[in-house]
Amino acid sequence: MFRRLYIALGAIAGVLVIGTTGYVVIEGWQLLDALYMTVITVGTVGYMEVQELTTSGRVFTMLLIFGGFGSMVFFLGTVIDFVVEGHLKGYVEGRRMDRRIEALTGHHIVAGLGRVGSAVAGMLAEERASFVVIDSDPECAGDAREQGWLVVEGDATSEEVLHEAGVERARSLVTAVDTDADNLFVTFTARSVNPELFIVARSSQESSEDKIRKAGANRVLTPNVIGGRRMATMILHPVVSDFLDLVTHGDNVEFQLQEVELKGGCTIAGRTIREASVRDRTGAYILAIQSPDGTVNTNPSSSTALAVGDRLVVLGTQGQLESLMREL
Repeated sequence: MFRRLYIALGAIAGVLVIGTTGYVVIEGWQLLDALYMTVITVGTVGYMEVQELTTSGRVFTMLLIFGGFGSMVFFLGTVIDFVVEGHLKGYVEGRRMDRRIEALTGHHIVAGLGRVGSAVAGMLAEERASFVVIDSDPECAGDAREQGWLVVEGDATSEEVLHEAGVERARSLVTAVDTDADNLFVTFTARSVNPELFIVARSSQESSEDKIRKAGANRVLTPNVIGGRRMATMILHPVVSDFLDLVTHGDNVEFQLQEVELKGGCTIAGRTIREASVRDRTGAYILAIQSPDGTVNTNPSSSTALAVGDRLVVLGTQGQLESLMREL
């Protein structure tokens, strides 16, 4: 539709140029007089001629009227189609969405809205996280817009498209496009643009995991393998499996797992778990601690010291977790 609009504008501009040039050449008029005559002729306003026309000038004027009228009809029809078909509304909404994306910092990006990508985006929406989705399928992009998500319609393997999604300002990226090769390319491109980006990539085959990781992914997941392991856990350790489902995916669950970072000014930083009395004061359990260097203590004792930059994996009810956040 934009192409038609540009063609219509070009047609009108062409008629004005031809008309002005024709009057200058045929009648010998000044440029302004020639342009004025062309405009009133094409506009069919019925004003008097600037100067007396010669026979050649009259013939040229008749041809100009036909050409100008045709170009004006084409232009007006294109504008009406542009408005009636919703292209204008879509253009305005697209510009508004572009501005919202440009204002984001520290957001998440989901590349690919297949089964995996849609599930990721859905959970981000539930958590009220700031995120942008990328997909080249107009239908998938349209569905995402209907849900109120920020969308960039295009190929995620393109650096330009990643820039449109704000990859240089993003906190993380999940790439779940169709093929392992595409996921590898998205990972490599995003990593080259933003070295600090946390990237989680999907792979279809275990053999691709190492390649995608070498391309720059922090985590690589193979849904088929993970699904198989979960199914094995369900039959071998059903209670453990049910508990993990409960605290990680259940709705209206009493207990939840949460990740908490200790920042500067935190009241419990510099103390041991015993001295901080997190369990006694909030009711939440500290299950694991990840140090700033990436080391993970999966079974911290009461004498374990807490420091700024540590990330705590805590378990508790919604109220207990909120109480812990207030303590921090």
